[in-house]
Amino acid sequence: MKFKIAILGAGNLAWNLAPALEDAGHEITEVYARDIHKAKEITERIYSATPKDDLDFSESRAELFILAIKDDALSEVADQLILPEGSVLVHTSGAMPVEVISQSSASYVGVFYPLQSFTKGKKVDFEEVPFLLESEDEGSLQLLKKVAKSLSQFVYVLRAKDRQAVHVAAVFASNFTNHMLRIAEEILHRQGLDREMLKPLIIESISKSLQLGAKKAQTGPAIREDYETLESHHHFLGYNEQLAEIYRLISQDIIDS
Repeated sequence: MKFKIAILGAGNLAWNLAPALEDAGHEITEVYARDIHKAKEITERIYSATPKDDLDFSESRAELFILAIKDDALSEVADQLILPEGSVLVHTSGAMPVEVISQSSASYVGVFYPLQSFTKGKKVDFEEVPFLLESEDEGSLQLLKKVAKSLSQFVYVLRAKDRQAVHVAAVFASNFTNHMLRIAEEILHRQGLDREMLKPLIIESISKSLQLGAKKAQTGPAIREDYETLESHHHFLGYNEQLAEIYRLISQDIIDS
């Protein structure tokens, strides 16, 4: 079954999600952004959606309205929305409860959270993206399942507490890991060295973690309790006290685990 869907937001997720939904056979009716030019950037990538910079959707043909915006703007935008009778409004946050949009004019509310990192210009294979769904209304939940399953083979129904646990875990697995890679690049750059040297190690480490489980895959001086090397590394990082402390705390956590 195909649905008429409006996207509210024009960031990284909207840039990826709008064409993916269209490719799955759904009709994107409108794309909203406070800056109309950003909305047009999305609508120009799909067939016939209308760009909007106002929140009056009372005449929209959409059945499902997807809020793909920052967490701290969800409540404010939801409260200002004017939606048609029978509409389903969902947010895409992993951290926020469904109640944050419950005061909107939507007939039904829910959560439609894709568990992936999105960047404009980098196409994501949605078939491999887990979708975490929630709604108190069974009809709305079935709608969300159909939309999610049209995109992905991995669809889960989770309450807010479990979804938050997944989101926190995702921050460690993705955002913090990427930050560690940025630190590694800066260390090499400071010495005038090529970051490409680390690429085979990074690929092997991630692959091994996924294959064996992270605990079994752990290597390095901390897990060996090689205190002489740990001290040497800590001394090397003396040029940046914060970085040295990050190294110490993570190394200690590895030892303690």
